[in-house]
Amino acid sequence: MKKLLFAAVAVFAFSFASAQEEESNGGFSQGDVFISGAVSFGSSKTGDFKENSFEIAPKVGYFVTDNIAAGLSVGYISNKLDNGAADATNSGFGVGAFGRYYFTPASKFSLFAELAANYTGYKYEFDPEDFTAVDADVKEFGVNVGAGLNYFVSSNFSIEAGIAVLGFTSNDNGGNGAEKTNTFGFGGDWRAVTFGVNYKF
Repeated sequence: MKKLLFAAVAVFAFSFASAQEEESNGGFSQGDVFISGAVSFGSSKTGDFKENSFEIAPKVGYFVTDNIAAGLSVGYISNKLDNGAADATNSGFGVGAFGRYYFTPASKFSLFAELAANYTGYKYEFDPEDFTAVDADVKEFGVNVGAGLNYFVSSNFSIEAGIAVLGFTSNDNGGNGAEKTNTFGFGGDWRAVTFGVNYKF
């Protein structure tokens, strides 16, 4: 009787553990929403020279089908300098849109391809190269093709890694007759892989 009871308990425990593991596998499907992004703050001081930086860049995506997700992103960045006598700030605000194709969205692990476009406006009060005073409004537009992978560590949280494969940016260098800088790049830079965490609703 004890052996039978022990066997029943063991079977129940195994079934419960398997169900929990299956439930925590995660994965995406049509109608799912996920959020991710970046938040960072940095500060440094050398003598009377102080520099503070701040960035926030949330991103939200929605699965319009089981394999295809579309989303929007916004971002704000600020870099403030103070030399003890005066201060200046560089800041930027951007918006973007992206589309992704997930190859095995319902699985715990999935590869995806991404097409993204973004527009950013920068307000410069100092030159970031030599910290001299400037007054410029710079606008930049970019289109990128990238690849990445998504791995669920629970039913709602996943780790994501991505890399740019193909990209084009156009920077007006402040306008007012300045020549635009158009940049085209191809090939993944494995030193520039991005990592993040996604939360799925």
